[in-house]
Amino acid sequence: MQVRYRAALRPERKQAANIAPGPVFSPLIPFYAPAHAVDINCVMKSVITRTIWVLSLVSLFTDVASEMLYPVMPIYLKSIGFSVVLIGILEGVAEATAGLSKGYFGKMSDNMGRRLPFVRLGYLLSAISKPMMAFSTHRLWIFTARTSDRLGKGIRTGARDAMLSEEATSDSKGRVFGFHRAMDTLGAVIGPIVALVYLYFFPGQYKTLFIIAFFPGILAIGFTFLLKDKGPGNETERQKTRLIDFISYWKQSPVHYRRVVSGLLIFALVNSSDVFLLLKIKETGGSDNAVIGTYIFYNLIYAVASYPLGILGDRLGLKRVLIAGLFLFAAVYLGMAFAGNHYVFFALFFLYGIYAAATEGIAKAWISNVSDARDTGVAIGTYTGLQSVCSMIASSFTGLLWYRAGASAAFICAAIITIGVALYFALFTKESAAR
Repeated sequence: MQVRYRAALRPERKQAANIAPGPVFSPLIPFYAPAHAVDINCVMKSVITRTIWVLSLVSLFTDVASEMLYPVMPIYLKSIGFSVVLIGILEGVAEATAGLSKGYFGKMSDNMGRRLPFVRLGYLLSAISKPMMAFSTHRLWIFTARTSDRLGKGIRTGARDAMLSEEATSDSKGRVFGFHRAMDTLGAVIGPIVALVYLYFFPGQYKTLFIIAFFPGILAIGFTFLLKDKGPGNETERQKTRLIDFISYWKQSPVHYRRVVSGLLIFALVNSSDVFLLLKIKETGGSDNAVIGTYIFYNLIYAVASYPLGILGDRLGLKRVLIAGLFLFAAVYLGMAFAGNHYVFFALFFLYGIYAAATEGIAKAWISNVSDARDTGVAIGTYTGLQSVCSMIASSFTGLLWYRAGASAAFICAAIITIGVALYFALFTKESAAR
């Protein structure tokens, strides 16, 4: 059985199967164990490498810090005198900063041939921004702190995803990005739970929570010192990155890349903030604890399902899994348009977690497969940057439609357009690599 399996490995992975017995790293057994004790470890080592593990832990601890503050951020801002309009402006500026910087820094990372400096700096900025929110309530200071957090995300995203892509083959991208997404989302489960427990014992003490959030962020930065860049970098290209280079990349990118990203961006234009889904629960009589509990449940399903669906994507095709995820999204939104029962909401958020697991990591894996290996940073950075802009438009449009025609109209409209996007992917895109 073992010999037959080794013969079926891809050529570039045969060497991993022939290594001598010794300590092996496995995502199912995250510690060192003898190879003969768990034979499958030899296989898993070739997929989930040490670098992938470290990057996933970095994302997990960063998300613990970020999501710890997610439930209290609007409450804290209102308590220090921010109006709803000013909160909206703050979040808009912050997200625009993240969106516009992702493509630029992704391109810079590609030009320099370096990933780690961008990853480390990005996570450092996000960590430092957390306690900054507690040191002063001056509006300009709050804007600076919040924007620094999102700028950190923009700096690191393209380079980090490029590092993940470099650790995988075209046949293992789904598993690699799915595993990273699972660990990242696990942080989104732990963070709100920590916040709920803290606020139960210390209600209203928000500033201390911002300081506490600094520590998992620092732990994440510590893990980045276990990482290494694959190459020495390209010093001659250091000065050649311009602010609009990532925009020019769109014209030079492979046709399959443009087709895939175009469909994803159309979907992003109707994929509004999850706040609207939670608001629907609140409007039908759900308590604050029910809303937060549902959000935690969704993230738990998302985390648990991401890696298995990544495996499924590698076996059945990333395109098929993504299309299935889009149909799930449409079903959830149609259900939200008519639901009024809390048990139905729970079931819908279960499906919503499956949808997220079938699309988020899968989309990045597919993009990395249809773009040139040298341009992975700018390819993913351009997509995620434009996605951020589209998401802002989506939330604004959904809010306006909700106000004018009601929640049901907003959800039904998004569902119908998403079905159209799924059909577009089925008919006009291919699952091919531009390598």
